[in-house]
Amino acid sequence: MAHSLRGKAAVVGVGLANRPEAPGRNAIELLAEASINALDDAGLTLSDVDGLFTGSAFHYMPTLSAAEYLGIRPTYSDGSMVGGSSFVMHLLNAAMALEAGLCNVALICYGSNQRTIGGRLVSMSEPQVYEAPYRPRYPVSAYALAASRHMYEYGTTREQLAEVAVAARKWAQLNPEAFARDPLTIEDVLNARPISDPFTKYDCCLVTDGGAAVVMVRSDRAKDMKQKPAYLLGAAGAHWHRQISMMPDMTVTAASESGPRAFEMAGLKPSDMDVLELYDAFTINTILFLEDLGFCKKGEGGAFVSGGRIAPGGELPVNTNGGGLSCVHPGMYGLYTVIEAVRQLRGTCGERQIAGAKTALAHGNGGTLSSQVTSILGTEETL
Repeated sequence: MAHSLRGKAAVVGVGLANRPEAPGRNAIELLAEASINALDDAGLTLSDVDGLFTGSAFHYMPTLSAAEYLGIRPTYSDGSMVGGSSFVMHLLNAAMALEAGLCNVALICYGSNQRTIGGRLVSMSEPQVYEAPYRPRYPVSAYALAASRHMYEYGTTREQLAEVAVAARKWAQLNPEAFARDPLTIEDVLNARPISDPFTKYDCCLVTDGGAAVVMVRSDRAKDMKQKPAYLLGAAGAHWHRQISMMPDMTVTAASESGPRAFEMAGLKPSDMDVLELYDAFTINTILFLEDLGFCKKGEGGAFVSGGRIAPGGELPVNTNGGGLSCVHPGMYGLYTVIEAVRQLRGTCGERQIAGAKTALAHGNGGTLSSQVTSILGTEETL
């Protein structure tokens, strides 16, 4: 029996404030720019929005700040904050609100000027009591610890981690909106400046400014909208820890829970996916998520990504915009996975387009491998 939410809501508008460096612009201005672009893409205006979903590392009460700045009075708002995966979870929350009739047009939006105001990647808003005495460099030290453990347990190599960065860069070279498009080789990754063992500079995501937004409506309305809808077929989230030191097993993320539940809601399986958009804050992320979401067995992720398998021309397209490693990463990247998935389903990705894409998985990650949210989207043919 199909889940009651399967296909009941769709993304009908996407927008970016595609400014990887935006001096003089603050976070909420970039959020607003992306929001207006997404609404224009959908053929709607701010006056149509009655559902608001957002999260922020800059604003204590993000829905209040965003609504005030946008000049809207939503009948339903949600500021759920589980890190960079928040906006993927907002897809599910918005679908529930739409289906319940609590709103009619849901705007999910985000903005950050992280690069301009400091240029540092910081994801810990409060001291982590069991870890702070050891003075880790957040968040990179935590992810490096997970990578080291995976290498120890499964023999994953530095070269295999580098394959992830190189694949992302090759996709970015096909994306005119990507921030980093220079050639990148495995040797470049291995020989780059060390950041936190075993990571070098290219194992770590970009630090950029930017804004992103999507618009959702109920499916009965989506068919009459300006753009080809991308229907939400399944979504689920899970979180097992906050601090990396509390992670039950550093080689197994909560994606191993969110993924199966999202696939069950969608009535699909990993082999049904045409394109994957994974939150690649660090190279180990892609390997862990491919394993935990069921695309390969645990411990085989390093071998799985080798030989260009996830790069352009490979058998499994992963992070087709260049991902957080080469396209954009303004503090929280989750909404960008959704936007690229929607664009692939629309068939509007130019040189990087996956021919005939009908299904797409967008997966968000928050904290230090803490919160995991999986969403599955599809074209009308998948309903």
